[in-house]
Amino acid sequence: MAFEAIVKKQLVKLKEPSLKCVDLVVSELATVIKKCAEKLSSYPRLREETERIVTTYIREREGRTKDQILLLIDIEQSYINTNHEDFIGFANAQQRSTQLNKKRAIPNQGEILVIRRGWLTINNISLMKGGSKEYWFVLTAESLSWYKDEEEKEKKYMLPLDNLKIRDVEKGFMSNKHVFAIFNTEQRNVYKDLRQIELACDSQEDVDSWKASFLRAGVYPEKDQAENEDGAQENTFSMDPQLERQVETIRNLVDSYVAIINKSIRDLMPKTIMHLMINNTKAFIHHELLAYLYSSADQSSLMEESAEQAQRRDDMLRMYHALKEALNIIGDISTSTVSTPVPPPVDDTWLQNTSGHSPTPQRRPVSSVHPPGRPPAVRGPTPGPPLIPMPVGATSSFSAPPIPSRPGPQSVFANNDPFSAPPQIPSRPARIPPGIPPGVPRRPPPLAPARPFF
Repeated sequence: MAFEAIVKKQLVKLKEPSLKCVDLVVSELATVIKKCAEKLSSYPRLREETERIVTTYIREREGRTKDQILLLIDIEQSYINTNHEDFIGFANAQQRSTQLNKKRAIPNQGEILVIRRGWLTINNISLMKGGSKEYWFVLTAESLSWYKDEEEKEKKYMLPLDNLKIRDVEKGFMSNKHVFAIFNTEQRNVYKDLRQIELACDSQEDVDSWKASFLRAGVYPEKDQAENEDGAQENTFSMDPQLERQVETIRNLVDSYVAIINKSIRDLMPKTIMHLMINNTKAFIHHELLAYLYSSADQSSLMEESAEQAQRRDDMLRMYHALKEALNIIGDISTSTVSTPVPPPVDDTWLQNTSGHSPTPQRRPVSSVHPPGRPPAVRGPTPGPPLIPMPVGATSSFSAPPIPSRPGPQSVFANNDPFSAPPQIPSRPARIPPGIPPGVPRRPPPLAPARPFF
């Protein structure tokens, strides 16, 4: 049956994209493993061994996953389930093709089915009009029209498609455009006095696209007719309406069933990959990776540090010991240091009690000039009033003043006031010799020597 053969050919095309999807998942898993293994960069041997074991397991699961996916596609090919609830069925497919043919035959509300629009150049216009000119062409199922521009307001000509064919034209020596021609099979003029119209495009792809559009409109190439006459295989569409309806019915059936298979494969693909690859790899890392590491190599060699990590660890140890020693020094200083309190201020109240007859010292501002020293003592009798003899037993109304007391040496800043005036030197009154006590003979004053007379 043609339907089953076409469906099986379409299902085979699902294998390549499905296997490519598995390859993309494996590549992403390998990238994730490398990023996770960067956490073990301090132990390079352990990192390499871990990556090797996990990558090997992923490659093993990749083969099983691909086999399972290919098996799913083979299962879909083994039986074409035409009883699927979403399958359109033969009756519905035939009805849909009939409705589609009616729509093509009778456009809605008088609208004309436009197959293609685009710019083309007419090459074989008379030289009096420039030789070639570009127009905006509109191809419908019934005619070919061309306009002055894209607005399609000024129509130049409308050519019916009855009895028209297409033939290839060789490209001119000085032209870089690709050309094809339209002619009438009944040897009639196609446009004015021209038996054929040469249409030029910029590329071969545009020429092939326009030929396919003309083929949809019912304008066939000239070589197809010659091949049919020679008995060769016909590659174009048949003009038999019944055969066209059958082809359209089979196309609808294939589209419906392939859509069901695509939906099923899109649903099963991620589920299969998750089960056979991702979930199994995760379980292997959690439960079996440690056992593989223990059995693969010597544990001491796996735990060897890298040179950078050893250097970093030594630097951290030196910093730790230096900080610990600094903390010990700071603790010794805080516990062994003894602070002496400031002595109390000097009590100078006794100065006020003993200096009753002495003048009160006046405070003056601090001066950088030192006070003058005491004058030197004068030897000999102290000047003063003459000595008057007093009788024995009489009391003198004039008695000697008391000897002032002299305070001890004091510091200039004894009262802890750096801005106070220095202490004043007490004034000393003139000393008057006491009277001659009674019973002591008074010594006469010395007599002046006699002057000799001559």
